[in-house]
Amino acid sequence: MSRLKVGVLVSGRGSNLGAILDRSLAGEIDVEVAVVISDVADAAALDRARNAGVPAIHIPPGRFRTKLDPEIERRYVDVLREHGVELVALAGFMRVLHEDFLTAFSRAVVNIHPSLLPSFPGLDVQRKAIEHGVKWSGATVHFVDSGVDSGPIILQAAVPVLDDDTPETLAARILVEEHRIYPEALQLIAQRRITVQGRRVLLRPTEGPGS
Repeated sequence: MSRLKVGVLVSGRGSNLGAILDRSLAGEIDVEVAVVISDVADAAALDRARNAGVPAIHIPPGRFRTKLDPEIERRYVDVLREHGVELVALAGFMRVLHEDFLTAFSRAVVNIHPSLLPSFPGLDVQRKAIEHGVKWSGATVHFVDSGVDSGPIILQAAVPVLDDDTPETLAARILVEEHRIYPEALQLIAQRRITVQGRRVLLRPTEGPGS
């Protein structure tokens, strides 16, 4: 089985990138991280990639604070294509992608979010979960669409919200689950085990011996 070539977009420390790289380099998932691109020149994630022998590229984001310049976004697409990327994984990438990018990689952009979507999209989600009084939060891997954390859900993991939680302690426990389910979601895609029907992501079971 050929390995799925994944391009990872990052902005910060790259802990989810590290989880993906660890599983990939150990041969535990059928995924090859083909390139890592960051909008931040000194992002620690770039060093993580280089230390793993993966091409790591900084492309400045342009003049906008929360999105990429359209011309620069086309450069992102060009670099991903130059490296043969089949799926784009956002791992702490703090920029909104335009429709042109999502069209270039149609139904082939995924993200991980630290809440049980559709609850608490956007930023500062652990504080929102605690203030809202929910008893469970967690992590969600989803396809990216033109909305904010609104695409079809691939995998989720639940984490209890404890009475003495702070945003920091809750975030740390959720991060453990992020590191577990993000590589698992990429493996499901690599194995071509999922289909999307409307908003639902359906999982095809693995084929057993003699099936």
